[in-house]
Amino acid sequence: MTVRTSAVLRTPAATRDAAVAHFAGRLTYEVDAADVAADLGAGVTGWVLVDSRSKESWDQGHVPGAIQLPHREIADRAASVVPDGVTVVTYCWGPGCNAATQAALAFARLGYPVKEMIGGFEYWVREGGPIETAAGIERRPSDPLAAPHGIPCAC
Repeated sequence: MTVRTSAVLRTPAATRDAAVAHFAGRLTYEVDAADVAADLGAGVTGWVLVDSRSKESWDQGHVPGAIQLPHREIADRAASVVPDGVTVVTYCWGPGCNAATQAALAFARLGYPVKEMIGGFEYWVREGGPIETAAGIERRPSDPLAAPHGIPCAC
């Protein structure tokens, strides 16, 4: 008889204190598209959303209200585009792109409080968020695997 070892439990789960520190820490660095959408929809202020992608990517579509500032330009341009001390939320294409992480690091080095929108523009679109282009604002249907139509995340 073969005894199977659990792949899930091969490495034990963290202790309570370690788990609390880890997950609380993640929430100080990350925010999801649903929370960004909720704040933008409610007109909540005190933070800015920065699209760290190229101008060409921005032109294809971006989150309405975002500021376009490629991560490579942050050190030179942040002070002229983002008010000092305001919390910055960065995003890029999606989970396979680290431009939002690079942007967050650049803002942190400049002393800004910063978070990264996990999932990036990909999940913004997949969850049915509005998209702005030169032609105006459009809304595409949400991906039913990411955000079933008519069912709010309410996470």
